[in-house]
Amino acid sequence: MEIKAIRMFDGGFMNQPFAFGGEEGREAFDDQIIYRSSLQNFLIDTGDEVILVDTGFKADFKAPPRKYGAPLYMGDLVADYMAAFAATGYKPEQVTKILITHKHNDHTDCIDQFPNAKIYIAPADADAMKLDGDNIVRAAYGQPYHNFPNAMQVADGVWFIEAKGHTLGNSIIIAEVDGLYYMFHGDVTYCDAALKANKLSIVFEDVAAARETLDRVREFISNNPTVYLSTHCPEGYENLEMKRVMKL
Repeated sequence: MEIKAIRMFDGGFMNQPFAFGGEEGREAFDDQIIYRSSLQNFLIDTGDEVILVDTGFKADFKAPPRKYGAPLYMGDLVADYMAAFAATGYKPEQVTKILITHKHNDHTDCIDQFPNAKIYIAPADADAMKLDGDNIVRAAYGQPYHNFPNAMQVADGVWFIEAKGHTLGNSIIIAEVDGLYYMFHGDVTYCDAALKANKLSIVFEDVAAARETLDRVREFISNNPTVYLSTHCPEGYENLEMKRVMKL
């Protein structure tokens, strides 16, 4: 199994109130403490299938300009999603599955660019996006996976796991490779520093569910050698490149 990052933006920043303020409130944190920001999604080649974890913005997306003092600046454009996907060496027709962590545009905008892909998504987010059709697979979580009570296996060694909170249909994906667990978590946290500090971002639809999910994620990482693959900070692709196991 091979995992690749599909990199779209880099060189950005987020402030601590944005990344940490979901429970205590923004005012409890220091807006002069800044963390790095980027945007990347991921690709899993199982040897039998080419699977995408999320798809980013379309080429006509107008990113907000750099503004110092803003809570979040995504970064400078590296490539639009389809160009970044092409740089991995694959063609859209080769993609068999797209696993959606949640409904937001930076995770879903290009799902229509892959003609042979089944799109796996939690029912709540599928409903919110009004997705329908033979290629839409509404996740039927039917079995536990480690400490997560609701999961489904979507390929050999690849699990789609209910992880509500950031959205009502939020999910995470875990791929098991050579004794390591690669966790694609969408936006459970926006930066690795928030995971280590056990803090929720200010972006959620259900704060109680988001807290339960973060607790389960941290418990899993504490008990299993996990490479934490973030969407919104450079540690996402750096952890992948170095096979760096998260330590809490």
